Amino acid sequence: TIVDADLSRRPFYFKGDSGDDYLGETVVIATGAQARWLGLESEERFKGFGVSACATCDGFFFRGKTVAVVGGGNTAVEEALYLTNHATKVTLIHRRNELRSEKILQERLFRHPKVEILWDSVLDEVVGSSEPPTVTGAKIRNIKTGEVSEIALDGVFIAIGHRPNTEIFKGVLDMDDEGYLVTAPDSTATNIPGVFAAGDVQDKIYRQAVTAAGTGCMAALEAEKFIAALESEERVAAE
Repeated sequence: TIVDADLSRRPFYFKGDSGDDYLGETVVIATGAQARWLGLESEERFKGFGVSACATCDGFFFRGKTVAVVGGGNTAVEEALYLTNHATKVTLIHRRNELRSEKILQERLFRHPKVEILWDSVLDEVVGSSEPPTVTGAKIRNIKTGEVSEIALDGVFIAIGHRPNTEIFKGVLDMDDEGYLVTAPDSTATNIPGVFAAGDVQDKIYRQAVTAAGTGCMAALEAEKFIAALESEERVAAE
């Protein structure tokens, strides 16, 4: 794991957690992004066994079953709508009394017959059995009344956003308000020549392995062209 980076010098310098140093004339940053979790012990216990943060990755496992989605932004609404393609019922759990998502998404959600919304509510605990680990329900608390109820579920999807792994590049590479690396249009190039970004570290929309691989290929091709241009300049300078 890279723990430090200096992009102000040439070649670029990186230090790994092993203590090893790395140098490169060009670099492709593909550090990805992590899903944000609630931090519940039960959430951690059932990860991969009914608790997920990716509906497009795991939704098909819940065909004909009942699931819940936690969140109230675009991600949560999009995940809930996607899950209606597989599940028989989708319960959206949101801590406020209105959604933060785009209005057009809200309208689609409100119209969908498979969707139920629990307003002013939070997930207190994922309920299930241990052998084998299986989700059977969730304890939901109404934050206005304090009342706790348990609903039967086969799966829980946490959709409260993602955090890009860009901490060591803050103040150096251009980022958006959420910390995702900004790249040039139709390119993986960042604001520093020779530094490219691929995958979820610069993509907050699709977040799929195939799209990450595609931008990885783009970045590799652009890095190769950058190196070729450097070598050409060096040859011209030497003549």
